Amino acid sequence: MFRRRVVFGLVACLLAVLIVSQTLSQPAQRGQRGDAPGSQRPQMERRQFDPERMQQMMEQRMQRQVGASDEEWKTIGQSVMKVSQLNQQVSGGGMFGGRRGPMPGRMGAQGQPTEFDKATEQLQTLLDNNSAKPEDIEKQLTAFRAAREKVKKQLAAEQQKLQQQVTVRQKAQLVLMGMLE
Repeated sequence: MFRRRVVFGLVACLLAVLIVSQTLSQPAQRGQRGDAPGSQRPQMERRQFDPERMQQMMEQRMQRQVGASDEEWKTIGQSVMKVSQLNQQVSGGGMFGGRRGPMPGRMGAQGQPTEFDKATEQLQTLLDNNSAKPEDIEKQLTAFRAAREKVKKQLAAEQQKLQQQVTVRQKAQLVLMGMLE
């Protein structure tokens, strides 16, 4: 469990470094592009966070780590990403503990927050309320645990499916990454 958190913490840190380095490498002001103050060239807009682009970068990095060809990734990519997503939910979302609301890429099939996301948000809301009754917190904690157990079962099923799809080398790499047991 600790190893998974460390692995996911490192992945989160790498993602943050990538975002920051890309943001800093892009000039944010007209003068940095060499535009004259009166020039007609359009002012460069600041790059906005693009969850789809971030997801694509993460998938490419996972594909390289697993050592999957483009053809293999077409078969296993969805399972690898699903295991990664479920692993993050089960482990608490990262090395900094609790989270607020649904995370990008973790929505249900219809683009809505998952049952687990809702239970997490409701529990956090209660904890943020200093006047919340202990029995209300206990009730929501029970609901959170039930939602987490459901995610653990989904994770186990998805891991079993993934193990059937990968080569021995890929399986070993996924174990080292903390995605398979």
